[in-house]
Amino acid sequence: MDRKKIVIAEPKGKLGVLIPGMGAVTTTFLAGLESIRRGLYPAYGSLTQMGHIRLGRRDENRQPLMKDVIPLAALPDIVCAGWDIFPDNCYEAAKHAGVLTPEQLDPIKDFLAGIQPMKAVFDRRYVRKLDGPHVKSGATWWDKHLQLDEDIQKFAADNGIDRMVMIWCGSTEVYMEPSAVHQSIEAFERGLKDNDEHIAPSMVYAYTAIKRGIPYINGSPHLCTDMPALIELAAKTGAPIAGKDYKTGQTLMKTMIAPGLKARMLGIDGWFSTNLLGNRDGEVLADPGSFKSKEVSKLSVLDTILQPDLYPDLYAKIHHMVRINYYPPRGDDKEGWDNIDIFGWMGRKMQIKINFLCRDSILAAPVVLDLVLFADLAARAGMPGIQEWLSFYFKSPMTAESVYPEHDLFIQLTKLKNTLRYIIGEELITHLGIEYYNYFD
Repeated sequence: MDRKKIVIAEPKGKLGVLIPGMGAVTTTFLAGLESIRRGLYPAYGSLTQMGHIRLGRRDENRQPLMKDVIPLAALPDIVCAGWDIFPDNCYEAAKHAGVLTPEQLDPIKDFLAGIQPMKAVFDRRYVRKLDGPHVKSGATWWDKHLQLDEDIQKFAADNGIDRMVMIWCGSTEVYMEPSAVHQSIEAFERGLKDNDEHIAPSMVYAYTAIKRGIPYINGSPHLCTDMPALIELAAKTGAPIAGKDYKTGQTLMKTMIAPGLKARMLGIDGWFSTNLLGNRDGEVLADPGSFKSKEVSKLSVLDTILQPDLYPDLYAKIHHMVRINYYPPRGDDKEGWDNIDIFGWMGRKMQIKINFLCRDSILAAPVVLDLVLFADLAARAGMPGIQEWLSFYFKSPMTAESVYPEHDLFIQLTKLKNTLRYIIGEELITHLGIEYYNYFD
């Protein structure tokens, strides 16, 4: 591979993080960020803060922390703001979400209480199970875009912000497929002014950010930046874009386990997955329209990893089902059940049972941190448009139109680390290892 010298601008000054949706995921992220900054907890779950990266040959033993060799923004330089349909400050919102204990929240109450959400762009047609009073008025999507743009400019001016990233942490919108309004910048801007029903609130946020060259990350499974209009706009303004749908609970397990079964050529008859979830995300997904967005995201993973067209004897007849059940008593404590019917030598049947009791927002919060830091890095390295190297964090990774997404978690991690090696001028790691032996001398 020809090596191009990448010039990465230094992460000087303040990094503004703009967040549509300030519920459980966002308040957990904010609480964790401030707790880490105050030395109360290590950055558990964060690759950027706790992960090492191998550089060079194994016998050189160079394995520094990523943050020591990659020019990432420093955590004290991050300033956050966002929008929500409820006016509660982030301390009140965090208490309502119930993810963290009072013992974890009270030491940083001053920080959380000082973050008040701005009025959100919202329309119940796209998230039918929620409603709130803290929303922007305006005759058209264009009017609301202009209001968002004013919010961003004011936030930057008031806080002395040098650069920004926007990351969606709001609810899953109803399932939507690309239509004519999504095909070009001109058509999309016309649709904003005409209040086109095929434009959802998340798209207004994305357009507003990308128009200013601000990186945009979609953390939910609905249609947003993965359309020709916004991909074209990102290329024009230089904004990195990534998504979609944070890979946290059950799908994270699938992208770990399915590659292992495939690697050993073990067949799969069926994979049944169900979830119990009681937080706001669970309530939203109780609506069939929003669930459809999530279902498509979850179902795509196995087909891509297992490649049934290449391995018809093993995977062509797999029966894959996904269910999400809204169960309020569970709150943010999500429980995922998986039953995997597998077969091996001479067709003998076997089973794998998984019961994953996790806290959804606890798994998502470090993902938010890493994506913010990596998106900012991409912008400073001059990498516009789709950031496929961040597939590691998503259920439905965005890719170039000509290629399929990689869902294998271990391939995704290799892709991410090799991208980091490439942009800092280090040799890529193939894991061949033949250089340590003299087979062909």
